[in-house]
Amino acid sequence: MKSSLNLSRLFRRVLLAGAGAGMLASCSTLNYYTQAAQGQLALLSDARPIDDWLADPATNTSLRHRLETARQIRRFAVQQMGLPDNDSYKNYAALKRQYVLWNVVATPELSLKPLQWCFPVAGCVNYRGYYSKNEAQAYARQLRAQGRDVEVGGVSAYSTLGWFSDPLISTFINYPDAELARLIFHELAHQVSYVQGDSRFNESFASAVEEAGVELWLERFGNPAMREGYARYKVRRKDFLGLLLKYRKELERTYTSIVPDETKRIAKARLFIALKEEYQVLKANWGGYAGYDRFFAEPLSNAHLASIATYNDYVPAFRAMLRNEKDFRAFYRKVNALAKLDKSERQRALKLYELAAPPATFMVQRTNNAMP
Repeated sequence: MKSSLNLSRLFRRVLLAGAGAGMLASCSTLNYYTQAAQGQLALLSDARPIDDWLADPATNTSLRHRLETARQIRRFAVQQMGLPDNDSYKNYAALKRQYVLWNVVATPELSLKPLQWCFPVAGCVNYRGYYSKNEAQAYARQLRAQGRDVEVGGVSAYSTLGWFSDPLISTFINYPDAELARLIFHELAHQVSYVQGDSRFNESFASAVEEAGVELWLERFGNPAMREGYARYKVRRKDFLGLLLKYRKELERTYTSIVPDETKRIAKARLFIALKEEYQVLKANWGGYAGYDRFFAEPLSNAHLASIATYNDYVPAFRAMLRNEKDFRAFYRKVNALAKLDKSERQRALKLYELAAPPATFMVQRTNNAMP
């Protein structure tokens, strides 16, 4: 009964916060926040403690191993990295779907600037999340009817920024060990520091914690095969994001050029064809690795590239800061002090660390989103 009462209070907390933020502007607004509250509530309701899963005779050997690995990673995050020692990632939810939610991203037809939606927890973000794929696609159809470019992308994991106890989920539990560690470290880092409206700061900080954490974790628990596998993963990610960034820049040049809109549309179509063709070459160079095929599940549009940004811009600065502090907890105190500054002051402070640091890579904000 106590658990049910707690979940009921959580439901009201999410729904009332959303309704207040939306000012009950329309039925569609209220419906959106209701599905978000119900989706989060269902996820929490489905989650059971890891110990319960391990004690259940019906739990198969493979899942037992994954849960034990996740628990060891979680313990490392607290003991060696000073990440929050709370109930996040101590429960597990087995979902009957491929993704935990689906994000809708939209842009104008001839622009890469994404639409923004503002929420009480995450602040203003470039996506709108749905726990139902059908509802996400229905909203996407509305946006397309308005002439927007739209992408509906599946999300394996997200952070509630400490509002709730985020569970391990079947959508990512089978990631290779180092990638599972990367995800858990990244999401827990969002609970340490998060500034509304400053995605570059938030994602760069979490990525820096993730990188440093995986290096330490592999040093302690990795074997040659794990290290080699994670190195391949990093190379493929860098190659793929480099490819997307290349075509994003080409599209930006096209859209800002002084030519008729019809000429821009023709160039746009040609660039997306070229992107798909070049991806096939890249895929062959990887030996046929198909992990990024899902990016092309829908016809390519501006929305596919709108989420690509320099969210790793400040990773070198944060890594330099961590080296200077020589301690994760001292590093977090420094980061939270920066978080209290206004955006321009924060950027200037980070630039001082960046001066002697190498350039960072690029990333897609697709699987590490805060809950709307």
